[in-house]
Amino acid sequence: MSAIHKKDVILLHGLFGSLSNWSTVINQFSINYNVFAPKLPLFSRTMRRNSLTQLVKYLENYIEENKIIKPILIGNSLGGHIAILYALKNPHRFEKLVLAGSSGLFENTLNASFVRVKDYNYIKSKVEEVFQTKEVITKELIDDVYSTANNPLKALSLIAIARDAKRQNLKEDLHKINQPVLLVWGKQDIVTPPEVAEEFYFHLPNAKLEFIDNCGHVPMMEQPKLFNQYLNQFLAI
Repeated sequence: MSAIHKKDVILLHGLFGSLSNWSTVINQFSINYNVFAPKLPLFSRTMRRNSLTQLVKYLENYIEENKIIKPILIGNSLGGHIAILYALKNPHRFEKLVLAGSSGLFENTLNASFVRVKDYNYIKSKVEEVFQTKEVITKELIDDVYSTANNPLKALSLIAIARDAKRQNLKEDLHKINQPVLLVWGKQDIVTPPEVAEEFYFHLPNAKLEFIDNCGHVPMMEQPKLFNQYLNQFLAI
């Protein structure tokens, strides 16, 4: 009797995110799923032009190299945007989408953070704005953003990607995605506010929307138990 093949799940982090953002998801879902969490090449020199197209190409290559079959794509912020673009370009090569605080319609970016890069407390305050649940913010997280903002090459790459993302509104194409989509959104998200989630829900033909209270832009970190509960219900269908 052949073993049952586990479904493949790909976790896509955001512009200021990292793989650690997904730790609770990885811990819970690795038992029953093949979980992949690529580190997006955000700081490549080539990312200054057509960066979103290049990130989608990176994801396509990653899927091919790892022999991933019809994955469930789960993306936060920019990661959600990349997942949507992949879905539009490869409509028959994924099973489901999960979007959490996704860009792709409109968002408030952190570009202002790069104006006062030497001011640690200013950078700290900008990071804190993103989270409603402040206790998940570590010094390591703030230090990482501060370090990135003070590295000219990294900062230029992130600014270019953020501009590309903000420039791109996918509203007219969302109706083409017929697979099931779960939208998980923080009610206090100031980067992609709740009305962004509602617009995604309106334009996606097969979407389910779950709002989480006391939660900002990164629900899998801020309210991991509830996020995983909604995710588990959606993946089990």
